This record gives sequence, structure tokens and C-alpha cells, in this order.
Amino acid sequence: MSYAVSFSAKRMNHPASSARHRRVGRLRARNPAYLFAFLLIVFFLSSLLSAQDWVKTGTSLGVEKVRLAVPDFKASTGDPQNSALLKTFNDTLWNDLDVSGVVELVSKSFYPLQTPGQPPEVNFTAWNAPPPDAGMLAFGNLGVASGRVTVNGWLYDAKNIQSPQVLGKQYSDVATDAAARVIAHRFADEIIFRLGGGIQGIAETSIYFVSDRSGHKEIWAMDYDGANQRQITHLGSIALSPRISPDGSRIAFSGLTKTSWEIMMYSLDINRLVSFPHFGGTNASPAWSADGTKLAFSSSRTGAPEICITDVSGAGFHCLTNSRGPDVGPVWNRKTNAQIAFVSGRTGLPQIYTMEADGTNQQRMTDQGYAVSPNWSPNGQFLTFAWVRKYGPGEPGASDLYLMDIASKQWVQLTHDGGRNDYPAWSPDGRHIVFQSNRSGNLQIWMMLADGSKVQQLTFNGRNSQPNWSWK
Repeated sequence: MSYAVSFSAKRMNHPASSARHRRVGRLRARNPAYLFAFLLIVFFLSSLLSAQDWVKTGTSLGVEKVRLAVPDFKASTGDPQNSALLKTFNDTLWNDLDVSGVVELVSKSFYPLQTPGQPPEVNFTAWNAPPPDAGMLAFGNLGVASGRVTVNGWLYDAKNIQSPQVLGKQYSDVATDAAARVIAHRFADEIIFRLGGGIQGIAETSIYFVSDRSGHKEIWAMDYDGANQRQITHLGSIALSPRISPDGSRIAFSGLTKTSWEIMMYSLDINRLVSFPHFGGTNASPAWSADGTKLAFSSSRTGAPEICITDVSGAGFHCLTNSRGPDVGPVWNRKTNAQIAFVSGRTGLPQIYTMEADGTNQQRMTDQGYAVSPNWSPNGQFLTFAWVRKYGPGEPGASDLYLMDIASKQWVQLTHDGGRNDYPAWSPDGRHIVFQSNRSGNLQIWMMLADGSKVQQLTFNGRNSQPNWSWK
């Protein structure tokens, strides 16, 4: 739009152009078709803007972000380990805050030459005036002594000189790189909790996914930012669709045995598989209820794949759907625990449906194309899913991620022409979405804010897919 306005302004400065403009204006004023077209364009643009507004409002991303300055923490002792641990801590803290979605980090190029390591060193005028113009200041120090690392961190309101302290914390742990990362995560979450409306941050959460880097498709885990990637299962065959339980103690997934696809259960408490019944047929894509007492999954035990349900021990097997086409990929409404979204091919190409947790009130949510992989937001208001809106021979449609408001069925597109995007999963704070994409050349795990911004790659080795975010 800015280009069009600029071009029109240049034409109007020319006398002949100005005269033509007035004649065209009078013609358009007399012609209702011009007026209708103009109003239609205005309505369309307004609709797009309002769509973006409700997404930002619903995902808590529309509020004005606090300008936060985070100077590097200083060394408080002379131990030679300080340098390495400070780099780990400072890099981790900055990244956690940068991707949080709740603050605007002040560029370090605007920082004054003297940065504080403890409260008496804070020069408020240097921080709360331009160019930093910081609303908040996070600072502190780190030191190693006798094999332990101690971190002191403060969060100050830079505009409130009389009573600036919002947060003051001390952390101590064994002096290791891993401990420095954990401390940085914890301090970041404390800041995000206070500046993000009392919603807990995600810095200590985990993501579970499928990777073939060991030679087989196995379940892996990593920290939310892609660090500490580690293999969980060792089936030696194929493991798919990992889903972590609400309490974080177990992973349900679909595994290929010698005879069929079965729902399997892995205990993170004892680090091994635990028993779960075999139902016969093909069983896939498990999903936990929000209270952790039930599992929904797709099963062909009774014929065509249907959405079925059991308790966590595998007892009480019964199916919720009975349609002509395959029903797969269930996911529970985390907020209400009373609805399930799923994928059905009952009308031809797969579409997104919702139903009550007892199978009643089944409703189609998508109206065209090829829609799969629904995932319910923590607040129960949104579904995100993969959608090829123009699907078929000769159609240029791509698999992109979309966000839909359940009540109105209004949707917005989150990814745009960045390869094939699929398997979105929400973070527990409702501000982030993790997904798989081949935009970098092969299949990897990516993360973005829930409005589609701040996209970053998390995995790089092997092929990685089907991410699932921990509940807390």
C-alpha cells in the first residue's frame, strides 16, 4: 500500500496528471460500480487487519512489549571457570528472553559503557533515557568457588528510581555448563512470569520428536531451544507420534512390532518401556486427555480406522467414531478436557473435525483442500493445523500452518511458502508453536511465535519430525 500511495502522490504533483485525476474522480463519483469496488477493497483489508488482531489478542501477543535491557552478567570471583560459564549463562538468558514473545530486548549497541553487576552500580539515567530507553533492566553476576557456581540476578524497573527492584534471586549449583544453562532458564522464567501477565515461561520445558539419526526412527527429546538432544527409545524398528503425559512421566507412541502397529508406553521415571495392551489391527497417533486419565488413538481393530479411547492402563476400549472414511490423529482440548479434534476422510480428502469427548456433536471445521495434524491451544480457543488449501492436479498449493478460532471458524495463515510444514504443537504458555518443515532442504524441527513470527530451526542432524511439547 505504501508504494501505491507514493506513486499517486507523484502523479498528482504534475498539472496534467492532477487534471486527469480530478476527471477520473468525478467519473467514479457518478459510477456506483467504482464506489462498490472501493468499499469491497476497504472491507477486505479491514478483515485482514482484524483477523491479525484477534490472533494476537487470543495468543497474548498483541500487547505492547516491555523494553528490557540485559547486559552481560559480570564475574564475581577470579576462578578460571568463570569465563566459559558466563558465556553459557549470558547466551542462554538472552535467547530465552529474545524468543519469549513478551519483551523487546534493547540492542546491546545502545548500552552505556559502564554496565552493572550489582545494585549499587546501576546508573538509572544511563538506562532509562535514550538511546537505551529501557523500561526494565536485568543484571547480575556469576562466580565459581570450591567447585560451585553462584549466580545473583536482579530485575529492576528502570523508570522507578525510588523503588526499582522487581526481582532478586540467588542460585547455586555444581559448576558445570549444564548447570549454568539451567540457572539461566530459571532466571529467564522468573522474569517472563513477572512481565508476561503471570504466565509461566517455557525455558525449562522439553520437546519430544522422531529422529532417524541412529539408523532407525526412534523417539528423542531436547530442551525447548534445541539443546541437550538425546535418544529415548531403542526399538530398532520404527517409533512414531510421541505424546508426553500431562505429568511428564510417560510417553505414549505408536511402534512397529513384528506383527502390527501398536500403542506403546515408555516410562521416563524408570527409563524403559512399560506394558500396554495390544488391540489388533493398526493403532496409531495416541493423545492424552488433559487430566491424564485417558488415551485417545486411531485403531482399525473394528475395521476402518476410527477414533477410540481407553483409560491409561488400556482398559475400557471403545470407539467414538463410526464413519465411512478413516478417522485419525485425535487431540484433546487441554482447557476443557471435553472436546477432541481429529482428522477424517469421510467426505474424501482429509479434513479437520471436532467432537465432544463422548463422540457426540461431530462437526467439520475445514471446508476445502487437504487438512491434517490438528493441535489444540492451551487456552482451548484455537486449533493449529497443516492445510493444503488448493489440493489436486495442477494446483500450486503448499502445506502451510494455519490458526483457527474454534467458535467463529475464522482462520489466518502462519507460514508462507517455506517448504512443507506439518505437525504443529503448542507450547504450554500458548505463545509458541513447534513444527516440522523441509524448508531447509530436509525434514527438521522448527519453532515460532504463535502469530508466525520469530521462526528458528532447532534440529540439524538426520531427519526429525512429529514434535510434541511437554505440558509444563
